[in-house]
Amino acid sequence: MTVHFLNGLQPQFDLTYDDVFMVPNESDVTSRLDVDLSTEDGTGTTIPLVVANMTAIAGRRMAETTARRGALTIIPQDIPVEVVSEVIGWTKRRHLVFDTAITLDQHTTVGEAQVLLGKRAHGAAVVTEGDRPVGLVTEKDLTGVDRFVQVHDVMSRDLVTVTDDVDVVGAFDTLNESRRRLAPVVSADGTLVGVLTRQGALRANLYSPAVDADGALRIGAAVGINGDVAAKASQLLEAGADVLVIDTAHGHQRKMLEALKAVRDLDPQVPVVAGNVVSATGTRDLIEAGADIVKVGVGPGAMCTTRMMTAVGRPQFSAVLECASAARELGKHVWADGGVRHPRDVALALAAGASNVMIGSWFAGTLESPGDLFTDEKGRQFKESFGMASSRAVRNRTATDSAYERARKAMFEEGISSARMFVDPARPSVEDVIDEIISGLRSSCTYAGARTLAEFHERATVGIQSTAGFAEGRPLHQSW
Repeated sequence: MTVHFLNGLQPQFDLTYDDVFMVPNESDVTSRLDVDLSTEDGTGTTIPLVVANMTAIAGRRMAETTARRGALTIIPQDIPVEVVSEVIGWTKRRHLVFDTAITLDQHTTVGEAQVLLGKRAHGAAVVTEGDRPVGLVTEKDLTGVDRFVQVHDVMSRDLVTVTDDVDVVGAFDTLNESRRRLAPVVSADGTLVGVLTRQGALRANLYSPAVDADGALRIGAAVGINGDVAAKASQLLEAGADVLVIDTAHGHQRKMLEALKAVRDLDPQVPVVAGNVVSATGTRDLIEAGADIVKVGVGPGAMCTTRMMTAVGRPQFSAVLECASAARELGKHVWADGGVRHPRDVALALAAGASNVMIGSWFAGTLESPGDLFTDEKGRQFKESFGMASSRAVRNRTATDSAYERARKAMFEEGISSARMFVDPARPSVEDVIDEIISGLRSSCTYAGARTLAEFHERATVGIQSTAGFAEGRPLHQSW
């Protein structure tokens, strides 16, 4: 079944997310929290979000944080398989509720601590003696202090802790009553387990983590179509990857079909994702070659220059709509990859039939992305992002090639090599962005009268709008 167009109108041209809108249906869904956002594509996500396998975006902190909220991170193909294996194991050892703490020795300098605090959105580090917390350091404690001072001179020793067996409501009450934003979490013997914030306690009741059969956080990994694909895929599967993504910019090609066969011959017991394509034919071919899920999108991403360089691609809403219909006929699924810039776009991708929505640049400017945190001349914090077909990515990918081969490959570029992704002071964490997206998506489902994503696709009614129609829906932050 395809999406319903308003008044039975069938579009005569391909559509982007900006070109369409949803109209409300009669609904008996009285609360946003009555909506189940878990997906049926076998990936185990409890919210339909996947972090794109981009080097500047998908790392261990991103994987841990997003899985705890029900999403999935795909570790990029350019990272050595030994490192990816270590990241997978590390992620699966993380707690399902508590953040991993940044820990400091008492003799760590303020300068070192300042670098580390930006690695976590909670903006604090636990000072430990052995495995036990003895102090807490926040950004405020380090402001205006000589960078060579040791943290034992500035840390707060007045600790409020919560135990790892406390329920999150009780933990929230403890933090609220003590007027603390966060607290170290300790086991019965006083050993540090993690950190819990007031927001984290709230989220623990609003989200369900994406976990595997053993109750550990889920994480995916990507491979390319060159080299010994089967060998790398085998290593990733052995390391515990919950989803395997076979990824290349042009997914509808013979090497992709061969790579799919090689991976399928391994008899992986996890979903296999392949892409990218934008047509029903490409979708069917990848599924028939062994894909469980097809990744849809050529050129809609913020870091991608493919359409301007090559004229190849397709407006994303129409691409997802057609590919999802083709996949559904074969009992399979698609991910919408790229082009989402607002919560409405996520809702529209799911209405078009995607089982998950893959997000890249939107998450690049969050504290959990792997990049270093910089400050511009106006005092704004940012991280650098780059496309995976850019010359920068190609240089990283071809580091072991000869100088001549590296220079030759670098001449062919289809992506931005450096872009500033500013950290939103109001939403610095990927969790803040997820809150924004999921709040909008849950509301979209209630407007459609849908309690599940499957119902959402069946019930969504979509209309086509002009540029002025899209502009009319944008909020005004000052009077006209």
